[in-house]
This record gives sequence, C-alpha cells and structure tokens, in this order.
Amino acid sequence: METKLRRMPAIFAGHGSPMNAILDNEYTSTWEKLGREIERPELILSVSAHWYTHGTWVNDSEKPKQIYDMYGFPDELYRLKYEARGSKVLSGRILDLLGSGVSVDNSWGIDHGTWSVLCKMYPEADIPVVQLSIDADSSPERHYEIGKMLTKLRDEGVMIFGSGNIVHNLGRISWDMEGGQSWAVEFDGYIRDRILEGDHRPVIDYRSAGKSQELSFRTPEHFLPLLYVLGASSMDDRIRIFNESCTMGSISMTGYMFG
Repeated sequence: METKLRRMPAIFAGHGSPMNAILDNEYTSTWEKLGREIERPELILSVSAHWYTHGTWVNDSEKPKQIYDMYGFPDELYRLKYEARGSKVLSGRILDLLGSGVSVDNSWGIDHGTWSVLCKMYPEADIPVVQLSIDADSSPERHYEIGKMLTKLRDEGVMIFGSGNIVHNLGRISWDMEGGQSWAVEFDGYIRDRILEGDHRPVIDYRSAGKSQELSFRTPEHFLPLLYVLGASSMDDRIRIFNESCTMGSISMTGYMFG
C-alpha cells in the first residue's frame, strides 16, 4: 500500500543579513530548531527576494549554482558552501501547475535568501532545492494566486519556503539599534494581526497600512515572498510565529509557519 505523505508546512522566514549564515544568534537558533522539529521534506521550493525578475522563472538544473549575491562581507561568508541538488521532478511539477505563466531559466541558482536560512535548518544540504523567481511586473494579487496554484505541492512532500523581510528599508538602517523604529514595529504588527485574523486581503493590499508601509520598504521584493506562502496556506493550518522582532531600526526578522 502506498504511504500517504503528510502535508508539509509553508514557511516564510525573515532572513536579514547574509551574515546570519555564519553566526549563532537568536534567529539562527530558531531556524535550527525548526529544521529539527518539522517533518523532513522530500523537496523544497524556495521563493527568494533575491531572484527578482521580469517574468516568472524556475530553475531545473540538477546542480544549481550557489549565488553569492552580496558584497563587502568577510571572506568566511563567501567560503560557505551549500551545494543542494536541484530537482527536475519538482521543477516539472511547477511548470505543470503554473502552465504558460512560467519558464525555465538556469542562469541564476540558489541565492543567499535561500541558503543563508537553509544552511541552518538543513546543514547537510541533502534536500533538493528549486527556486522560483518573483516577477517584478506582476501585481501582489498575482503573487498570492501563484502561491494558491502551488498549494497541492505541500501534499507531495514539498516544503514551500519564502525568504525575505516584511520590513526592509536599508536606507533607514540604524546600525546600533537593537529594535525597530515605531513605524517598522507598527507595520510588522499590522501584517501579523491580519494573518492571525485569517484576513489576507489587507496583506495583499499592503499599501492599506498607510505611512508605516511607505517607510517599511521602497521596493517590494523582500515583502512579496510572504504572499506566495500566504497563498499556499489554508484556513485550517496552525499558524506559528517565530523570530518576531525588528532589528537595526528598519529590518523585520519575523517569520511564519503554516501547518
């Protein structure tokens, strides 16, 4: 008899600085704990803020490149290897589910939005990872809808993983500030409350938050992975919030797990 796979979670992680990949702190210890606690996925579909494209693309390389898409960091970070395999099976399923709305592109790979968190959750890099890009020309509603179209992957052993930051304004960073500016905390809380209420519309229409949103990010690529994860969630999922905090004034590290 074929064993029915347990539904995998959909997770959004606030990834913050790439340095988290080589640090031990409150954020990384939570990621490590998640990796130990949740049922091990067979495959991971990642939507990272750092593959922001025109059009929607998926990689299908069996050996995707590790992308070091950051500058000015210590050499130790660039020596970190996270050589997860890809999966033509998963990329093929994504192509089936999204139809003509997605195409294959292997010019990118696995970027730090993905590997800086997964290297803590699954340090052996022994779970195949496929990245899906974020179309800069699509509406927030479209990103959410793509998440909905991918939901059934959760019943096929796939963890849907979004990586970004709900608040991400590098122009307003206060390097020595431990918490967040009032507007950052306000917007982070606005999104949290809507998610806990099960009301996704104001999250999709994030501009409805007003001034706090305007200050929280100038471009939406770090926020949009949350919409894919929300779209892939279901109303009967248990919601777990982790790393709920802001840092350096204008970065939110808050993450969500559905299921």
